[in-house]
Amino acid sequence: MAPQFAVCGPPTLLPPKPEALGVEFAYRPELLLPNADVVIALRIQIERQNRMQIPSVAEYARVWGLNRERAKLLKKGAIILHPGPINRGVEIDTEVADGEHSVILDQVSNGVLVRMAVLAAVCNPEGLAAWLTTTDGSKGPQGGARV
Repeated sequence: MAPQFAVCGPPTLLPPKPEALGVEFAYRPELLLPNADVVIALRIQIERQNRMQIPSVAEYARVWGLNRERAKLLKKGAIILHPGPINRGVEIDTEVADGEHSVILDQVSNGVLVRMAVLAAVCNPEGLAAWLTTTDGSKGPQGGARV
């Protein structure tokens, strides 16, 4: 089964026709959270917001923020991600960001390595291909463990 994606947020921050993305969408997170395996909250760039996009940071947190009550809607085993830095109390409440569903610290810790791997693959696709086809089955060309 192909992965399914959904987006949620204020209409002013979503594309004009979210259905054109081929994803499910909602303007209220409560409609999507019960079926989610992974929830990725994105940082609101408060310094770039104006009253035309969101009425206020408090309003955003109240209507769309991932708080304790909304986190209770998540199914067992669902995980929460956020690329950081978090505006605690806006996108995610502190207790949710540090709670049982959160893997945010792992995501942030691994983020540099993942970006390095993507850049290496883009900048040196032949090297990546060679590494992926190494025949010894356990080590890449530099002696690192194969993934």
